[in-house]
Formats: sequence, structure tokens, C-alpha cells
Amino acid sequence: MSKQKWFQDLVTQLDTKNVKIDESLNLHTMTRMGGVADLFVTPETEDQTAFVVQYAYNNDIPLLLLGNGSNMVVRDGGVRGIVLRLENLNKVTINGNQVIAESGADIIDVSRAVAKESLTGLEFACGIPGSIGGAMAMNAGAYGGEVQDVIVQCTVLTPSGEKLILSKEKLELGYRKSIISKEGYYVLSAEFELHLGDPAEINAKIADLTFQRESKQPLEYPSAGSVFKRPPGHFAGKLIQDSGMQGKGFGGAEVSTKHAGFIVNKDNATATDYISTIEMVKEAVKENFGIELELEVKIVGENKK
Repeated sequence: MSKQKWFQDLVTQLDTKNVKIDESLNLHTMTRMGGVADLFVTPETEDQTAFVVQYAYNNDIPLLLLGNGSNMVVRDGGVRGIVLRLENLNKVTINGNQVIAESGADIIDVSRAVAKESLTGLEFACGIPGSIGGAMAMNAGAYGGEVQDVIVQCTVLTPSGEKLILSKEKLELGYRKSIISKEGYYVLSAEFELHLGDPAEINAKIADLTFQRESKQPLEYPSAGSVFKRPPGHFAGKLIQDSGMQGKGFGGAEVSTKHAGFIVNKDNATATDYISTIEMVKEAVKENFGIELELEVKIVGENKK
């Protein structure tokens, strides 16, 4: 089947504005890089999302969930099949100390929304540039906190489009991993349990973490965030810094001089520039310290022909 046929079939259930052919993904990634998606789909409801997932599964069409593009590098040749983005599923419901957030909500926004209700437990997420869905898939964390500290359950779709409600135990959350990423599930929403706290303390903590993030991270340039996982007993950024990699890179990509754990798009970098810089860093750390850095970011798509 052609992408025109996919389009015709999907718009039987979705509005035409939510299904785009040959959409450039550099408009939708934090790195501002990446080729086109055959089809770029932004459903408005959970039922529409299930329809897209089931359609792709039944017709053997590759389906990629983009999240909000913060932890992903899309190659310059783009992505074949359907790219699914759940930006319209962004509702956040607060009922006492229970919080239900849909997949497309930014976890930063959720963190700030609960703070306004004097709820504590999500302050660590006030600077994580990802969606709830992405945060669940990788058990996102920062400054000593992780999603697994506050999660109750998560509603997902299986690759075939079946809806499941997974308890915390069934989520198999670990350091930057979960059953969601392992099984290729699509997050619809997540339920968190927080605690009533002191508003002044909550706001002070958020202010402190925001200051730390803004002063230490290269937020002035597009990037995929922290590129590598933390090796046991080490910090990736320190290993990269001690390998003399800061300021080095290919094309418009560069290892940040502000924080060596970040690779920034400093000057119209291509994904090829970015990935070449990643490989250079990995080789340097392996040569200097004998440590194999593992990627935290996901690299997807095809090379440009």
C-alpha cells in the first residue's frame, strides 16, 4: 500500500489536519534535525490512537512513537511508515493527591501543575524535557528522583492495539528502562500518587533545581538532552570531559563546553554530524578509560541516500 492509501484510510477516523504526508521531523525534534516521515499522525483521542495502532499492526506498517522528540535522534533519511505523536492527549486531572496525566502532557508542565496544588513528589521532573509517555517508557529521573518513586499505574496499548492497565510492579521499572520500552507499548496515561507538602518548600525546591539546570546545561542550543546513560560508578559527562572531548564534533554538532554529557546542534547540524560526534565520544572514552558508554537517546530512521 502507498502512503496516499494510508492517508485515505486514516482520515476515515481522524481529521485531515491530524494526518500529514511527508512531514519534516526537524520541526518536531528537540535537536531540530531529521528527515521526513511518510505519515505524521496526531490523534485527538485515545480511541483514535488505538485505531492508528491497530491499523498499522493489521497492515504491517512500521509505527514509531515520537513523544515530544526530546530524547531521540532522527536520521537524515527520515522515517518510513507512520510516526505517531500524542501531543493532543495532554489532559492532567488532579483529584486530592491522585494525579492522572495523559501521554502527551509535558512532565515539566505536570510538575508545575501539581506544585500549584501543594503536592510534593514530582519536583525532580521540573526540568525534564519530555512527555509523560516518554518519561514512563524510560523511567525518567533527575536530581535523585525517578518516575518509579511516584507512579501507581499506567494505561498502555500493546503493539496490536489492546488496552492494558499496568500496575507499578508490572511496569518493571529500572534505570532508564521499563516493560513499556521492552515490549513496544504505547502509553495513553499514567496515574501518580503524591503527598501534600509545604508550598514554600515545594516552590523553593523547584526554583533551586531550575537554577541548577539552567546554569549547568546548554539550553541555549538544540540537543537531545543527556546523550549517554550513567556508567556504574562513574558520570558520563566527567568521563567525556576528562577525555578532552568538549568543543569537539563533526559539522554543526559539538560536545557542549558547558556540560560534556550533552551534544548540541550548534550550527545547522545534520543527524549524520550528530551521530558521528556520538561515535567519536564513545571511542575516546573507551580508549581512555576502557568504559563502553551506553546511549540514553534513541537513534531512529534511515540514512540519507
